[in-house]
Amino acid sequence: MWDIFLQTLPFFMLIALGYGSGRTGFFSPEATAYLTKFVFYFALSAMLFRFSANLSLAEIFDWQFFWAYLSASTVIYVFATLVALRRRAPVTEAAVEAQCAVIGNVGFLGIPMLVLLLGEGAVGPVMMVLAIDLIVFGSLIVILITGSRDGRMSPKVLWTVAVGLIKNPMIVSITLGLLVSAGNYPIPVPVNDFLTLLGAAATPGALFAIGASLASKSAERLAIAGWLSFCKLILHPAAVAIAALFLFDVDPYAAGVMIAAASLPVAGNVYILAQHYGVAPTRVSASILMSTAASVVTVSLVIAWVTTF
Repeated sequence: MWDIFLQTLPFFMLIALGYGSGRTGFFSPEATAYLTKFVFYFALSAMLFRFSANLSLAEIFDWQFFWAYLSASTVIYVFATLVALRRRAPVTEAAVEAQCAVIGNVGFLGIPMLVLLLGEGAVGPVMMVLAIDLIVFGSLIVILITGSRDGRMSPKVLWTVAVGLIKNPMIVSITLGLLVSAGNYPIPVPVNDFLTLLGAAATPGALFAIGASLASKSAERLAIAGWLSFCKLILHPAAVAIAALFLFDVDPYAAGVMIAAASLPVAGNVYILAQHYGVAPTRVSASILMSTAASVVTVSLVIAWVTTF
């Protein structure tokens, strides 16, 4: 456990460095926004494209893996929704809270950290988790919020979801990489070196950006934020572990990667959606802050456990 903690510590130290830079004002919110944009559209996209271009679809997609992660996440999603509705929260807020309970920071934290700690074989499973989060649950929250406000489903809602997916650089880079892989198109050495160099900036850039963005987060509604952090850090990986290890025939190594990915703290893009739709942004902000702080310990514990697989 101690060895794993020491291995994960540098990742969280980079987050802490970004947080300190943001809190002291050395790194302004505008600078954080531009750094995040660089990582999101360029560095992380380059890394994902290079990874997926060297994988086949069969190495990424597995039905047992898909159903294990989706079913476990759906159980926690529904449970968090019901708890919110029990408090008489509106459907829009319940949808946002459910998103906090199951959507982890796989893109900015999971891909860099899990691939380095669990090996190159983690690339496929992590990308599968990312695709489910983005396509299934990323679409679901838009449908629930928009549909709840309009009082009905409309083609406009579906069009909004489709455009959002098409414009997402992570989905685009993975898709293009798989097309290159499927067509057996060779990547020229200078292009591959360019992608490697640009992709190398994703890890430090993403972690620093996470910390700097946390500096602007508030810690209001602590009781609800604590509950959502518990859902994300404890209940979600526990449900995924039960599904992957006992209910579905998932390869042990892939199951370990899936569980580790499920243990990651609440993703920053949930806050972006909450802010965009004006639904409980401070609640999401506090959940991201609390879950990220607590994940220094919980993620290390989960990774230490799954490495025994």
